[in-house]
Amino acid sequence: MAKAEQIKSLIRSHWSEDPERFLTVALQVAAYEAQQGHRELAIEIRDIVDKARAERQNGQPRRLQPELEGLVNIELPEVRIDQLVLPEGLMEHLRLVIREFTERDKLQQHGLSNRRKILLTGPPGTGKTMTAKALANTLHLPLMVVQVDKLASKYLGETGAKLRKVFELIERRRGVYFFDEFDALGVERNRDNDVGEMHRVLNALLQFIEQDKSDSLIVAATNSPQLLDRALFRRFDDVLNYGPPEASERQRLMANVLGTFLPAQMSWATVLKESSGMSHAEITSACLDVLKAAVLDDEDTAKASAISRGLKSRKSRNR
Repeated sequence: MAKAEQIKSLIRSHWSEDPERFLTVALQVAAYEAQQGHRELAIEIRDIVDKARAERQNGQPRRLQPELEGLVNIELPEVRIDQLVLPEGLMEHLRLVIREFTERDKLQQHGLSNRRKILLTGPPGTGKTMTAKALANTLHLPLMVVQVDKLASKYLGETGAKLRKVFELIERRRGVYFFDEFDALGVERNRDNDVGEMHRVLNALLQFIEQDKSDSLIVAATNSPQLLDRALFRRFDDVLNYGPPEASERQRLMANVLGTFLPAQMSWATVLKESSGMSHAEITSACLDVLKAAVLDDEDTAKASAISRGLKSRKSRNR
């Protein structure tokens, strides 16, 4: 018979709609039954889990209620955490978020809560969206992308009500909820362009974030942290600052994107100088252009000169 803690974990994961955790605990039950000599039962449980996981991988995420369609998009990202090219300090924070989330039961037994509300700040193309995707993939959760621009403009006058529905969804359906361009909602209250409606929206947003006790992970991102109301920063468990990649990160990023097409004789000093100040997204796009050209020309490796030209071209286009 399964242990009492395992039974309670199964019930909690079922009611919180966490299928991956449910299956993980089920495997723990199978291992326990095997130790008790109940080999056939253990095999049956493992077979059920394997079948369930296969069906989930081949299936599609459940649809949202009609009033939320268009406001929240569901993705099942394939970005792995080890694909991120970020400073070690940022990676340590992200690994801590992941560990606290996966071991939140242990923290809760001591009256502690895991990091669940994360604010990412920094220029465009520096890895904020990729981070949200990697967190969702690693935690085996859907990425729920909140369309902030539609909340803040299309439904102006109804924004507070729509925002409430989003946070009700966060409470009801576990996932990684990604609010990109967060400053569209959280603009500082004393700014000259503030209107009464957005003032009320910000107050509602502050309240929703503070009162949220769900098992979801909230990730907000902004390119302009200076526009955010200062009260918002206190509502987040962590504020992570992103920036253009350093030289060692640019080298790793180019090597990752080019893979086996990376030239054996690469003048790193030259390309690192040319890529200085470029964002992750700009470097990735430049390397992908070079990679596609090599494939179309039936070449096994990219030319170092082509990489150099690609970086210069991308840098000039985006400046």
